[in-house]
Amino acid sequence: MRLSQFYELMADEFGKAHSDVIIRDFALLELGDKTAAVLLAQGEDPRQIWIAICRAQQVPKERWSGLDKKAKKQHAE
Repeated sequence: MRLSQFYELMADEFGKAHSDVIIRDFALLELGDKTAAVLLAQGEDPRQIWIAICRAQQVPKERWSGLDKKAKKQHAE
């Protein structure tokens, strides 16, 4: 997963402002009690961080791959 995709998934799931707070302040116990910001700076895989956030924030598994933007766009039309 590219870093840009990680940030897009975060913003889609939590909203831009709240995702920024989660990345900066929320410690992920399963990844050494470090924040996503620290883990990303250390070169950890963004996908691994995303999955850990999903588990910790109780995001339903069906949303771990992100939003179906095509379906969302069709509903808006």
